[in-house]
Amino acid sequence: MTHEDIFAKVRTTLMDALSVDEEQVTPTARLKADLGAESIDFLDIVFRLEKQFGVEIKREELFPESIFQGDAAFVSNGKVTPVGLAELEKQMPYADLTEFKKDPRLDKVEDLFTVELIVRYLESKVAAKK
Repeated sequence: MTHEDIFAKVRTTLMDALSVDEEQVTPTARLKADLGAESIDFLDIVFRLEKQFGVEIKREELFPESIFQGDAAFVSNGKVTPVGLAELEKQMPYADLTEFKKDPRLDKVEDLFTVELIVRYLESKVAAKK
């Protein structure tokens, strides 16, 4: 399955789950800020992607927000620490953290969750399934 094939399926899934138009679902579209996803939507998206791709997706694997809750080693003064960034890279090897590292404010973490992130994540899951 090619990158384009995966993107097309992800686009359809997000259009259905979030009631958005095709042109809104671009690789750089952020799930919350651009597509209007809410917490409850993430469960629905994961369920739909599992069905669409025939893979098991652990919500915390695709959206590991919990690593920043309550651990002072990961967050200090509203910013993700170097230790937190290393943990984020470990848990999300499919994420492009280049821009985030320049300004690692905690309130910007949700901007990492883009359509392209989902596509890259699924590429790794589909490849591992073979």
